Amino acid sequence: MASTAKRTSRKSTKKKPQIAIVEPAVPTVYSNADLVARRDAAVPRGVASAAPVYASYAENSELWDVDGKRFIDFVGGIGVLNTGHRHPGVIAAAKAQEDLYTHTSFQVVPYAPYIELAEKLNALAPGDAPKKTLLVTTGAEAVENAVKIARAATGRPGVIAFTGGYHGRTLLTLGMTGKVSPYKKNVGPFPADVFRAPFPSVRDGITVEDALTGLKNLFLTDAQPDRVACIIIEPVLGEGGYTPVPFEMMKELRNICDEHGIMLIADEVQAGFGRTGKWFAIEHSGVVPDLITVAKSMAGGYPLAGVIGRADVMDAMDPGGLGGTYGGNPVACAAALAAITAIEDEDLLAKSIAMGDKLKARFAEIGARAAPYRMWDIRGLGAMVAVEFVTDFDTAAPDGALTKRIIAHALERGLLLLSCGMHGNAIRVMVPLTASEEIVDEGLAIFEAALAAAVAETA
Repeated sequence: MASTAKRTSRKSTKKKPQIAIVEPAVPTVYSNADLVARRDAAVPRGVASAAPVYASYAENSELWDVDGKRFIDFVGGIGVLNTGHRHPGVIAAAKAQEDLYTHTSFQVVPYAPYIELAEKLNALAPGDAPKKTLLVTTGAEAVENAVKIARAATGRPGVIAFTGGYHGRTLLTLGMTGKVSPYKKNVGPFPADVFRAPFPSVRDGITVEDALTGLKNLFLTDAQPDRVACIIIEPVLGEGGYTPVPFEMMKELRNICDEHGIMLIADEVQAGFGRTGKWFAIEHSGVVPDLITVAKSMAGGYPLAGVIGRADVMDAMDPGGLGGTYGGNPVACAAALAAITAIEDEDLLAKSIAMGDKLKARFAEIGARAAPYRMWDIRGLGAMVAVEFVTDFDTAAPDGALTKRIIAHALERGLLLLSCGMHGNAIRVMVPLTASEEIVDEGLAIFEAALAAAVAETA
């Protein structure tokens, strides 16, 4: 059946799209099943997809596949859509920029949107020191550049990251990423002078004191502190399980960095731009980092990333040492400025806090009803929330199999979910902050039904 016919038959949305759908002149005939087969023949298997459904249309927190089925989106393009699918302000800004020019390369002919966005990011970032911003294209590219800048500023090579941290899939960022499968499997060796410190874990009995002792022991055994350029940490672990860094640990990391002349990098690629109820998750701790990496929800669905940092640190590289052909694309910059405006005008920081409180309360109720002694932890900052599943409370053994079944049952019922965590036994929520109360409630009802069905299968 043609995708155009399916679009006109949708009756489940509560309001008409704010932006008209431009239909192709000749309808394209395909289905999920057809695209699965074509994908298998054309795309490498290493590019995995969580759901075997193919997008046809999306608006705010809802998505329709090519077979016409509606889904509530609790994934948001892996945390990219804090302002929702096709936010009208973001779309309008991008289209207006497209009417002027789409690319010149800022390294050849610069343009105002790059400068305007850099100014805005410098103003939003925590701390009173003057700041500057580099714009690139992907989160991994931002992390690589942050390390490069830190090395240039300090004249040192060493990088310290943490267990469970995720920083990208390029070679250097894989060296920093603290999870082997699937990211690092069979693709080493990784760059030298990258060291790993322990992350606090209630499950593993690692306290903040233990983690800090492990870091200090690392200085004694492998990472000579006056050869360490930077310590990089996600203020809330992303792929590692949506676990916030305890504030006392973040403050002590700042003290350690100051003591040894080390740059502190906050990787805010997934946690930034309102997801936790602050512009940047590190703000909850009161700590000011030297450098911040950003991407994902900064541009409302357009590919854009960056490094924000102290001006003196950012200026450590010589002219030509930073940049990239597509870095700071003007259309993406225009979209980012509009997304930031939407977060401000729609009070999405406050909405994130309220949404997070609601999600945690509802998950606790759902767990007690549908999965007694299986929902082991509910955690997060703001609306960056995860629930973790175990086989039982006595052993707290991770139950990745149950988590997979929950996600599969949710997909059948029309809810998109994604797992995270070192054992794949947590489900994270990345629903757009613009989602209505009704949509969130509907999604939670589907989640409870999926959880009950998955638990019943194990009884």
